Amino acid sequence: MKKLLNVYQSANSIDVALLITRVGVAALMLVHGWPKLEMLFSDGPVQFPAVLGLSATTSLALAVFSEVLCSLLILVGLGTRLATIPLIITMLVAVFLVHGADPFAKQELGLLYLMPYIALLLAGSGRYSLDHLLMQKVLRPAYVRPLSMQ
Repeated sequence: MKKLLNVYQSANSIDVALLITRVGVAALMLVHGWPKLEMLFSDGPVQFPAVLGLSATTSLALAVFSEVLCSLLILVGLGTRLATIPLIITMLVAVFLVHGADPFAKQELGLLYLMPYIALLLAGSGRYSLDHLLMQKVLRPAYVRPLSMQ
């Protein structure tokens, strides 16, 4: 009970929360992106909104890039902050351009996805991610040099 009332969180609990957020939102977005990927590679006509002066096929390809590829990157925690940017843009386009004239009920899902993407952009992927592993094993040793007293 004491932990529930504590306003200060341990670093581990924050990293676990980031992991749950990353895996959860990425898995859910993959469910939305996969049918779009199938539509992109099908022989049938593309039925997708053309936005920002782009063709329907180009708009669909950009949505597939963000919803499938960027979601996979977020899922494993690789380039998480960069991977959230296309997803944030996609959600903003969905909410304000595609569903801009629709009732709030149509905009709500895009807004609900937008919030964790913004949080991941600000917080990063956390300790339980490939970003952290690469930073520890590959990138950091290249930049850390021992001080020389000579």
